[in-house]
Amino acid sequence: MAEPRLSVRSAKARDLAHRLARRENRSIADVVERALESYEIREAGREPASSFYARLATESGADIDLDKIIREDRELAPPAEFGLINQL
Repeated sequence: MAEPRLSVRSAKARDLAHRLARRENRSIADVVERALESYEIREAGREPASSFYARLATESGADIDLDKIIREDRELAPPAEFGLINQL
């Protein structure tokens, strides 16, 4: 039985997979599997920002204006005092 094949329509992805396989002396399948496993581990548990903000708005029941909250709580630092130094 023939090995399963993965068809990639991106020339850039195909060229990159071939280049990495040659550089690491591995099969293209191994390079692709390792890359996908690494991607899965790195991205696991991360929620896209759009989903996060949609969920936040749903859970809080109100649209939150973060810029407004920051502006309201911002305190200005006292102005710097530049005194003249007397030189003799």
